[in-house]
Amino acid sequence: MSAFNAIGEEREIDRDEYTPGVEPQPTWCPGCGDFGVLKALKQALPEVGLTPEEVLTVTGIGCSGKLNSYLDTYGFHTIHGRSLPVARAAKLANDGLTVIAAGGDGDGYGIGGNHFIHTARENHDITYIVFNNEVFGLTKGQTSPTSPKGHKSKTQPSGNAKSPIRPLSLSLTAGATYIARTAAVNPNQAKEIIKEAIEHDGFAHIDFLTQCPTWNKDARQYVPYVDVQESDDYDFDVNDRREAAEMMYETEDVLNEGTVLTGRYYVDEDRPSYQQEKKALGDIPEEPLAERYFEDGEWERSYDLLERHV
Repeated sequence: MSAFNAIGEEREIDRDEYTPGVEPQPTWCPGCGDFGVLKALKQALPEVGLTPEEVLTVTGIGCSGKLNSYLDTYGFHTIHGRSLPVARAAKLANDGLTVIAAGGDGDGYGIGGNHFIHTARENHDITYIVFNNEVFGLTKGQTSPTSPKGHKSKTQPSGNAKSPIRPLSLSLTAGATYIARTAAVNPNQAKEIIKEAIEHDGFAHIDFLTQCPTWNKDARQYVPYVDVQESDDYDFDVNDRREAAEMMYETEDVLNEGTVLTGRYYVDEDRPSYQQEKKALGDIPEEPLAERYFEDGEWERSYDLLERHV
């Protein structure tokens, strides 16, 4: 079975198929929110009708980087902050593959921040899950781009002097077409949001709050949380960019004050994905590039393809 002949296969899919046959012992700390991401993914993928052979999970460095060790799909463990460029390349080479990228808040919003902005700007058809625990967890709790102002750590023993970035607002400004926030303590919502993100044609960004009981006790467990779609206190149109921006700004303002708002914030179904635009221009062939090398014949060389630009 390969990523080519499995695409489009219709059969009953069990979530246990996403558990490796020889399951590695998770090295996440007891109570870590990363378990919530893994569980939500294992529930969501079969419900959208995907087999493990149709999915590629690309991870960066950090606690989140262990995700594809515990999820039985195709996997690629990249270097720090580089999950998105690898995910983009894989999706361009095989458009039929469902590509999920994952990284932590330091990995995704700090070291890989530039890739995040431009992947959103170009609207690549990728689902990007950022494990946001407000610290660098794997390297023992240093201050990250989402650490709240005043947060004390080994790198900021007197307290963080900088205000945290606003990941939802940044994502909207950059150009993402599906933006949501969920939390490990809200597994049902997390599963549904992941399903929607995977089915969305374009760049889907999920800011996934994952509590770190070892290195970020200040964040507790991001509870109690409020689903902005179910609460009568919040009324906005997820398809309206201005209303979404205002709701995101309020959400990011109150997080470190103890009010955890989650839900869908922005959805644009009209803007074509990068892959769709490139196909319309004739820059991407209908046949996946990766599949060409399974056929008999001479391989194409990259310098031959670049001759027209010389």
